This record gives sequence, C-alpha cells and structure tokens, in this order.
Amino acid sequence: MQRRDLLLGAGAMLAGSRLAAPGLARAQGSKVLRFVPQADLPNLDAVAGTQLVVRNASLMVFDMLYGIGADLQPKPQMCEGHEVSADGKTWTFRLRPGLKFHDGEPVRAADAVASIQRWMPRDGMGQMIQARLDALEATDDRSFRFRLKQPFPKLLYALGKSNTPLLVVMPERIAKTDPYKQITEYVGSGPMAFKRDEWIAGSRSVFERFAGYQPREEAADWLAGGKRMQVDRVEWITMPDPGTAASALQNGEIDWWENPIADLVPLLQRARGVKVNIADPLGNVGAMRLNHLQAPFDNKLIRQALQLAVSQEDYMRAIVGDDDSLWKAMPSFFTPGTPLYTEAGAERLKGPRNYDRAREMLKQAGYNGEKVVMLVATDVPITKAQGDVTADMLSRIGMNVDYQALDWGTVGSRRTSKKPVSEGGWSIFFSWHSGVDCINPAPYKGVSASGDKAWFGWPTSETVEQHIAEWYEAPDLAAEKTALEGVNRAGMDNVTFIPTGFFMGHSAWRDSLKGVTQGPFPLFWNVTKG
Repeated sequence: MQRRDLLLGAGAMLAGSRLAAPGLARAQGSKVLRFVPQADLPNLDAVAGTQLVVRNASLMVFDMLYGIGADLQPKPQMCEGHEVSADGKTWTFRLRPGLKFHDGEPVRAADAVASIQRWMPRDGMGQMIQARLDALEATDDRSFRFRLKQPFPKLLYALGKSNTPLLVVMPERIAKTDPYKQITEYVGSGPMAFKRDEWIAGSRSVFERFAGYQPREEAADWLAGGKRMQVDRVEWITMPDPGTAASALQNGEIDWWENPIADLVPLLQRARGVKVNIADPLGNVGAMRLNHLQAPFDNKLIRQALQLAVSQEDYMRAIVGDDDSLWKAMPSFFTPGTPLYTEAGAERLKGPRNYDRAREMLKQAGYNGEKVVMLVATDVPITKAQGDVTADMLSRIGMNVDYQALDWGTVGSRRTSKKPVSEGGWSIFFSWHSGVDCINPAPYKGVSASGDKAWFGWPTSETVEQHIAEWYEAPDLAAEKTALEGVNRAGMDNVTFIPTGFFMGHSAWRDSLKGVTQGPFPLFWNVTKG
C-alpha cells in the first residue's frame, strides 16, 4: 500500500527549501509564547469531553487536587495532604491556604466537592467511587471528606490522573452544570487565565498569567509540584496546514509546534534555531472506534472480520513514515514495554492480513452492503492517516464506505450521537490514546466495555468489566497480570476497539525556549523564552 500524502497542502518540498511565510505577525517581546496545538481548541470542558487538546488547555486554566508526577504516582497539588481512617473508608482532605479563582474569589472545599460530584458520573474511576460512596461533604471552608461503604485504595490516583475526563476544580456555581452538558464559563484557579474576549474559534486561543496563583514550593513534576509561569502570555495558534506551521517555526513566528508530521521532521532537524525531540517516550496508541450500537458493527462477527484485515504496519507508516524506530505492532490494548503488557487473545491482529477470510466472515455475518459512515478529522494528521488507510482496507473487503471529511471539533460533537447513520449517526471514528493512559485500566477510558457508561462506541462486555474489577482488587503484580490477560482476551473477542499500533511522535520548538520537557502533554510552566 502506498503511503498517503499527509502534507495537507504543503506539497512536495526540497530539503532545506524555504516555505512561504504565513500571514502571522511576529510575537512582540520575550514574554509571549506562541504555540501550535495538535488541533483547534473547541472548548475548555475536560469533564464533559475527552479530546486531548481540551485536556491540554484545561491544565493551564484549572488546577487539580492531586497530580501525577513522572513516576506516575499522585502527589498533592491543591491539597496540603490527606488522612485515611484505619479501615480505609474515610478520606479527609485539606486545601492549601490562599487558593484563589481567576475572578478573585477564594477556593473553598464546597467548590472541590461540587467539582468532584460533576466529574464522578463521567469517569470510569469516578463511577467506581460513586458506587462506593456513602457521603462526600465539606467539613469547613478548607476541608472535605469522602465516607465510603468499602475501601477504594486507588482514590488518590483517581483524583490526580491525567486522562480525560479530568478532575479539575472550578467554582461551585459552574460545577453544578449538568456533567453531560458543556460549561460555558471558564473560571479556574490554575496558573493561566483564559482570555475569552480574545478567543477566535478556528484561529486563536489566548491565556494570560494569573498573578494570584501560588505555586507549590517543590520542583515541577508533570502535573505536580511548583507550576511557575515564566511567560506572561501563551497564544495557541491553529494551523491545520503542516507546511504553514513548519514555515512559521523556522521563521520564528511561532515558538513551539506540538505535533509536527513525520514528513517534515527531517527538514526541521536541519533548520537553524529549531530543536526537535520525541514528545513522549511512552508514546501513543492508535485507535479505531466502532459503534457497537448501530449496524453493521453491532454484529461481533463483523467487528472481528476487521481485525483480520487491519494492517498495523500500514497505519503506522501512514502516521510516522518509514522510520521503524518510531512505531511497533501492538496486538494488545496496553502500552508495549510496560509491566502489564499482554497479547492474550489477539491472534486475529497477528500474522499476514487475510482479506479473503475477512470477506468470508462478513458474508457469514449477513453483511449486505450497509453503509459504513467514517468520521475523519482531516485537520489532524494522525486521524486523517488512520481514516485514509481504513477507507482502503474496508473497500478491499467489500464494505460500503462513506468517508466524511470533517474538522476535529465536529468529530468530537458527532461521535456523541447514538442515532442510526440515516439520522446523522456514525460507524467509525479515529483517535489515539497517550501511552501513559494505557498502562492499566485505571486511567484508560478506551478499554472499558460498560455499555452506556463506556467511551464513544459504547461496547458492552460483562467479562471485560469483571476482569477490570479483578485488577482493582489484585493484591500483587502477578494477580494484576492475570487480570489484564483476561481484559485483553475478552476485549479482543468483543472488539472493544481496534488498536492500529503504537507510535511515538515529535515535538519541535525554537531554541530560544528553555525548559521544554518530554511528557504525555505539553507543559508550559517553568518554560522560559530568551
């Protein structure tokens, strides 16, 4: 299969050639950082939605009670600390003094309680806490308490995990918004305040340093520690055309490009004044999400037929190019190289691709040319690559493909629909998960098969959920491995989703920026611009 052209209008370029400069004024002064995110920012609600671009922006505006560090352990952030009763059923937390929201109001325990209550029904771990909850209450302005019916040892991880839905703290009045509706007022207590009056959808989002933010004394450590802003203003500039972004970075018109496409990395590596590095050593997991509620993928045999036809090599080369060091085949739901990685039950994803057998399975399952509506975000190279490869694969096995080229914001909205395709519904969409979120079931929304409570596609498997519960109760690593083998085997049988492979991507920035660190999300605190 030939590799798709992912330049999206940049065209073929000669090495070292100078690209046409975009119509973008240069940033004035050293305190303004201009950043090109992976996609346009559609909103700032990391509870009601799951898009990573929303999560990444929310981390600047909203703060967290706890936050994971690079060791993947939760550490106090807004909280001073906590106490746990001897029976593990009562957890008492105390907020740091002097915390303020961007509107000048103090952060109270009641705000934290309301924020947790909004988050719990949207998140897998939150739902588990909710099922065990006897009461969640503020005991004074700085203290709040969980009273549980049974212990939940992973409570701190739930409060501090980095995947969406993200537990961020907002004022009580905003947190009382229905968790299934997006908030429209973006007031947090994080190190940057959102400038809604300067927000231009599809073009620009602006954040300004919040003078009232009090960073912790510890060194910054991913989502934990001291979040010290060294710039006064961060401007997110939407540039869906990679050639334009590459030119702007070379010319110094932007400072940082989150996800340069593989085609342009060699050019950027040779460019004067530009640094390029792997964005996150834990990488990413490509994901093809199937709609389990609607035909044709409400039929398990049809879902399994796709597993026989998916060539992870095709997907990975379409995303990262021919550098074999940047990708791995991944017949698993879990991040390669991590302690709980397993390939149990993944035989249909291994070995040579069998299009003939896939066509036979479609015929046995009664597939009769039903339309397969693919929602493809063509403004995000990772999702466009997966969509292009899938369209070709489905055609090869005789499926009726309706490729709908959309922007990422529209995909984020459309994928929430449970309607039939004839009424605006969908069959497939494409995404990816940070490898840090795929090391176990706790932060991993994609692996859940809890039906209506599962991530978009709404897979249902009591067996998957039983094995996930066994992992939560596992007393040691050996028991955790046994549980996850069960999750992988049952998930592959049910086809919770189809992993398209494991890949690493690059990030690129001007060498005038200091303090840019590797991680699963762009971290703006402690970055200086000289």
